[in-house]
Formats: sequence, structure tokens, C-alpha cells
Amino acid sequence: MAVYAIGDVQGCYAELQRLLDLIRFDPAGDRLLFTGDLVNRGPQSLETLRFIRSLGPAAATVLGNHDLHLLAVAYGVSRVKHKDTFGDVLEASDRNELLDWLRTRPLVHRESGYCLVHAGIPPCWDADTASARAAEVEAVLAGGDIAEFCRQMYGDKPDVWSDDLAGWDRLRFITNALTRMRYCDGAGRLDFKQKGAPGHQPAFLVPWFEVAGRRPSGATILFGHWSTLGYFAGKDCYCLDTGCLWGGELTALRLDGTLRRYAVASLHGGYQKPALAQ
Repeated sequence: MAVYAIGDVQGCYAELQRLLDLIRFDPAGDRLLFTGDLVNRGPQSLETLRFIRSLGPAAATVLGNHDLHLLAVAYGVSRVKHKDTFGDVLEASDRNELLDWLRTRPLVHRESGYCLVHAGIPPCWDADTASARAAEVEAVLAGGDIAEFCRQMYGDKPDVWSDDLAGWDRLRFITNALTRMRYCDGAGRLDFKQKGAPGHQPAFLVPWFEVAGRRPSGATILFGHWSTLGYFAGKDCYCLDTGCLWGGELTALRLDGTLRRYAVASLHGGYQKPALAQ
């Protein structure tokens, strides 16, 4: 059995199929781990959701910020943005089944010494803590308060963790950290304005995985979300978002045995202009 982690698909279904052909994926014996953002900005969100859901136990995925945005729109909380491309999901005959499946995906997935998460783990948490905090959000998403959760999840505050956080503030921080984080200051305070590659941010900010005194995670972290960072291996983590949507590549990292990266180029030179990936 081969196990692969795959970066942000974002509706790039044709590239996903080419990547699976490249690695000779066999759903009867192989397994895929997706870093989230299955939908949006690319042309085939519906096909992507249907396919990954159809894989059943051969695939696992975590939720990304674009997946959560789709849920917020579907539950009447947020409006469709001009760059959104998940209208096919909203109009699909199996819309409810797909949304129910999506809302029950985790924010953190642990497997064989790896920790799969969309954006990363804040410097003050280890993988066990991240899993426990993620479970708090997952319970609300899977329960009856999903519309209220979607109303409350937007916003950049609080931007620093405290065990005393409670209610929606607590859930909002957990969600932001796991699905939106890129940079932190030296105290671990999250910054959501900077989206470019390291080296272009203000001097007081560093990538979340480079914060001094960062707590050892206890697992190898697999994340996406940061296409301007691109493929990154170091600090006990791997970034697998290589910007397929923007004209880059779609990446798979084989996890069993010797680590090996596979990638296919974006078709048609990308689907949207790469200002700063979001």
C-alpha cells in the first residue's frame, strides 16, 4: 500500500486525475491525504468533491478556508465573491449530500506519525493539542449550530491564544490558526495581512514554523494553504501547496518508505491571475 499527501486541489480536477495517473494510484490498496481547499477558484469544484468523497476510506481530507467559505455561502451566511467558482456545487442535485460530507471533515487528521492540517499548527501547540482544539470546532460543524458557526467564524481577532478563551472567540481563533495562518510575530500572534513568500514580510513577522521557542509538534506536519511559499521541507513540516490554481503545479508526497515528491503542471497556464494567493 502506498500513502500520498496531496496539496490544495481547489477544483483543479483534471490536474488531480493526471497526478493520480502519474503515481499509478490504486484505490483498492493506496491511500490519499488531502491538505484541504478541495474547492474554489479552479474550474471543477463539483467533480473534485464528488470524486474524493467517492474514494471512501481510500482518502482523508482536512478542511481549508475555501471549504469553509463554501459552507458559509451554502448556509446563507456569506455571499459569493467575484472570484468564487463553486456555483456548480451549490446547484448540484447531490448538493446536500456533498455539503453534509464536507462539514463532517476534520480540521486535523493524524496518521502514522504525520499531522495533516490546512494551514499549520500555532507555535504554542503540539499536534496533540491541535487535535484536541480542532475537535471543539468539528463538533460544532457536525452539529446543529453550523449556520451560527459560519456567522461567527469571520474576523481576525483574537489573534493570540489563551487557555481562557471561551465561546465563539475560542472557536474563531482555532479555526483561523488551523485554516488561515501563515505568519506570526515573536510572541506567536497571528498575522493575516501578509500572504507573500518569506523574505517580503515585515521584519517582526516570521513563518509560523520558524517562531523562536516553537513547541515541538510531536509529529511531522503536512500542510498547504501557502502557495507563495510553495513546496517546503524543513522544521519537521512539509508545505504541499504549489499553486496549481495559479499556474504552478499540483504536488503529491509519498509518505511510506522513502519520501518522494511527484508533481504535474497546471493546465492552460493556470485558471486565475496570481496576485497574492488567498
